[in-house]
Amino acid sequence: MKVFWALDAKLAYKRHFPAINWLNSYTLYQDNIDQYLRKEVAEDYPALRDQAMSLLQQEAKLEELVRLVGADSLSNRDQLVLLVAKMLREDFLFQDYLNPEDVPTPLRKQYQLLKTILTVFAAAKDLVEQEDFEIGSLKELAILEKIPRAKQIPADKEDDFTDLQDEIEAQIAKLSAAKLKIPTEA
Repeated sequence: MKVFWALDAKLAYKRHFPAINWLNSYTLYQDNIDQYLRKEVAEDYPALRDQAMSLLQQEAKLEELVRLVGADSLSNRDQLVLLVAKMLREDFLFQDYLNPEDVPTPLRKQYQLLKTILTVFAAAKDLVEQEDFEIGSLKELAILEKIPRAKQIPADKEDDFTDLQDEIEAQIAKLSAAKLKIPTEA
């Protein structure tokens, strides 16, 4: 067998299901899967998956530091990594078996949800690099509350995902413009 799913007791204890450790699990069929995803779902799906895995790996490295000094002492970029990794864990990898929209999630919907979460990272990564930027203003954006509810979007409503991604980009751009005191269009 060329696939290994690492079950994780810590995830099960936290009631995170499926309790499969994403950092220790692997497949040796990755090239075949990537070809299929590019052809059947979207050309950039494998790249988004790789970016998500990178963020989850960075989060795992930061966890020890967070335990020692607290998340508030981290750089804005590291706090952005933690924020987006938390969204990936809780809003993408977590599956609610009681939710009829979440149990059978088609690949195209998975792609849209992943793209929506990573839109936050892409839109905010330059903003958080600014020295005097307060990460709290990003964490308080109302649009971030819509991401957990995105699982409720039916699979055939891709335009709703696109609208959500556009709204994320717009609100983060507005936050950036406000910080720079640049007038924005309404």
